[in-house]
Amino acid sequence: MLLTRFDPFKQMKEFEKNFYPYRMDDGVSGFVPIVNTREGEFAYHIDVDLPGVKKDDIKVDIHKDILTISGERKTKEEIKEEDYYKVETSFGKFSRSFNLPENADVENIEASSQDGVLEIVIPKLSEEKHKKIVKIK
Repeated sequence: MLLTRFDPFKQMKEFEKNFYPYRMDDGVSGFVPIVNTREGEFAYHIDVDLPGVKKDDIKVDIHKDILTISGERKTKEEIKEEDYYKVETSFGKFSRSFNLPENADVENIEASSQDGVLEIVIPKLSEEKHKKIVKIK
């Protein structure tokens, strides 16, 4: 016999999910973009899903080996019909930070934005550049 725990707010949660088409962390308070990270042979890659965010509203900073992606999303949906008018706006700021590995080539990081996806490529330093030899006095 299968037992299910009673949740008195289950219907309310389903109603909110169906009533509000955006994720619950959207809206005025901001949103958290989905991020995919991967390591290649010669570089690290960070892909950030930023639908509805213009390239000019995205900022990528590096400070003390921490890469920070921040920005603001502003969307406005307007429907005009003969006897119907609807306007929906949503906006929010976001910020995501990543610790860069020791072998990251901070000087040659590249970022590009296309079709709502921000791609950041962080090249790896070669072993010769990353290696430090200490001279003994």
